[in-house]
Amino acid sequence: MVKSTDTMDAHNHISPLFNFDNTFSQNLEGFFVNCQPEPASAPKLLQFNYALAKELGLDPEAHDSKAGLEIFSGNVTPQGSEPLAQGYAGHQFGGFAPQLGDGRAILLGEVIDTLKQRRDIQLKGSGRTPFSRGGDGKAALGSVLREYLIGEGMHALGVPTTRALAAVTTGDDVYREIPLPGAVLTRVAASHIRIGTFEFGAARGDVDNVRKLTDYAIARHYPDIANASNPYLAFFEAVCDSQASLVAHWMNIGFIHGVMNTDNMTISGETIDYGPCAFMDTYAANTVFSSIDSHGRYAYANQPKILSWNLTRLAETLVRFVDTDKDRAVELLTEKINMLQPLYETYWLAGMRSKIGLSTENPLDLELINDLLSIMEEGHADFTLVFRLLAQALRGDSKPARLLFEEPVAFDIWEQRWRTRIEQDGITAETRLQLMDRVNPIYIPRNHKVEEALTAAVNHNDMIPFSNLLSVLSHPFDEVLGKESYARPAPASDAPYRTYCGT
Repeated sequence: MVKSTDTMDAHNHISPLFNFDNTFSQNLEGFFVNCQPEPASAPKLLQFNYALAKELGLDPEAHDSKAGLEIFSGNVTPQGSEPLAQGYAGHQFGGFAPQLGDGRAILLGEVIDTLKQRRDIQLKGSGRTPFSRGGDGKAALGSVLREYLIGEGMHALGVPTTRALAAVTTGDDVYREIPLPGAVLTRVAASHIRIGTFEFGAARGDVDNVRKLTDYAIARHYPDIANASNPYLAFFEAVCDSQASLVAHWMNIGFIHGVMNTDNMTISGETIDYGPCAFMDTYAANTVFSSIDSHGRYAYANQPKILSWNLTRLAETLVRFVDTDKDRAVELLTEKINMLQPLYETYWLAGMRSKIGLSTENPLDLELINDLLSIMEEGHADFTLVFRLLAQALRGDSKPARLLFEEPVAFDIWEQRWRTRIEQDGITAETRLQLMDRVNPIYIPRNHKVEEALTAAVNHNDMIPFSNLLSVLSHPFDEVLGKESYARPAPASDAPYRTYCGT
């Protein structure tokens, strides 16, 4: 394995260096194992994220090159990189696994972006690591493109998320039920530290290392609390706040993560791992898409409850740092956990108020919003389109919104209550409409459109549907003439949509 990037792009004469500044490997021995990516036999760059490259302070032209391809495929380790697989544990569907870790991902290193934020650069699907547990460490093209597409779609929707810098095919097949083209995703994150990372150290009884991890996470993600009177309690509170805001974001756009295991929940509050995720079309509170979630643990309506469950697992790893008196520590952490659902509901309600055009608070708003959701569920109405078309109703045309309901009269009754509430709100009509159009997307990653794009890419080597969908999702609030098909729900089908982990 080559360990430096002497490769130069003949056209640009620029070596694609990352200016790595690696702190995880320097500070957290015991939470990783150094290892190298496996080479790809015939790599090809399918997608490169120019905008993100610029945000990271990279030279896009230099990286979108033969030399960049060698890095993104795992064939060349760039100068300054210290490749490693991170260790973490996790509660998976409620059951604890003391050792999981990066079984098919390798962290190349960290860079400081143009906003002075530290970001991880990681290869996903680059081969076996010491944490692979019998797997091949590879990724299939479909799962790589799915994560690229939905992650970038979430970013455009304003949801904190990991992002995709590049997608590369390896030229090698991976074997699942059938041979599939292999691929590598270059993933960018504020960090890849998870609740499961804390569980990994705690499961080994390594108190000093868990303290080091906590101090590191505070310094990296929540530096403002470093001087708090009880920084470890303040850290837990800050993570609760980030996660509550994140899950409220998901709920406000009808997103279902599908696998909210503790190893898939980041300390930074970014969405990570887009395996069995999906967006609702018809609103139903108990919607489940994941093929492995047979009991609906991670159903749409359960996501706020799982938020509390997961953060309780994090709290358990911090007890001894919060107070030397264990009972007092548990009491303090429990107080924060008990505040979590009200905190989430505050974020969720603020988001929903914006979606229906309200700028002020009224005690009856919660009932008004819940009643809308109830008639949406009873009327089998499309979640995204109902909210988007409310602005059109305020512009004088209620017909498109009411026709989304099987029983439009129920919407008519609700609409009158809503309009009465709108009259009590203080902002101008134009400001309200602008607000609603900024928070209610017309385009989301519709499941059938995602599948169409992936099928074309994987089965027919046709990236055009992917590129077209990615372009639409990059501007989800801007309605474009000729793109109507991207806004429509999936055609009616008796077969429920199912998603898979894609590992």
